[in-house]
Amino acid sequence: MDISSYNLQWPYQREVIQRLKAGDKVSITGHVYTARDAAHKRMTENLSALPFPLDGQIIYYCGPTPPRPDRPVGAAGPTTSSRMDSYTPQLLELGLLGMIGKGPRSREVIEAIVQSGAVYLVAVGGAGALLGEHIKGVEIVAYQDLGCEAVHKFEVADFSVYVGVDSQGRTIFTNQ
Repeated sequence: MDISSYNLQWPYQREVIQRLKAGDKVSITGHVYTARDAAHKRMTENLSALPFPLDGQIIYYCGPTPPRPDRPVGAAGPTTSSRMDSYTPQLLELGLLGMIGKGPRSREVIEAIVQSGAVYLVAVGGAGALLGEHIKGVEIVAYQDLGCEAVHKFEVADFSVYVGVDSQGRTIFTNQ
């Protein structure tokens, strides 16, 4: 497999996402939104009043821990992505361009990724403290009552992930 490295300023254009291949290393600078199960449920129950514009955006499946005194966030490791699979196709249809999490995705989600020209990126599980060091700013955007599962907007710098499923449906996971 031919692996490439990319430094991307997010949000990005679909044309750039089309160049990414399963296994490529991606370093993201810019902003990403966080959302886990409870936030996904709320968003898909009221698609006409989403807390942020989905078009061209990326959602990081993460529930950050409280900030340390010298950082905007504590640990910020990835959540198992398959927990969001029932919600993901709807969000991709509305323009979501990427997702970050850990673990494989369902066949239905892979098909939705291909149809929408999106990408699924994976972060290393167990590296939440290290990933948190690449988050430079945090703002709660919606659903504050959900605590760590609220929707956050992260400003990230050199946030390292890998392409888990590319826009052509190629995957790094051997069981798919």
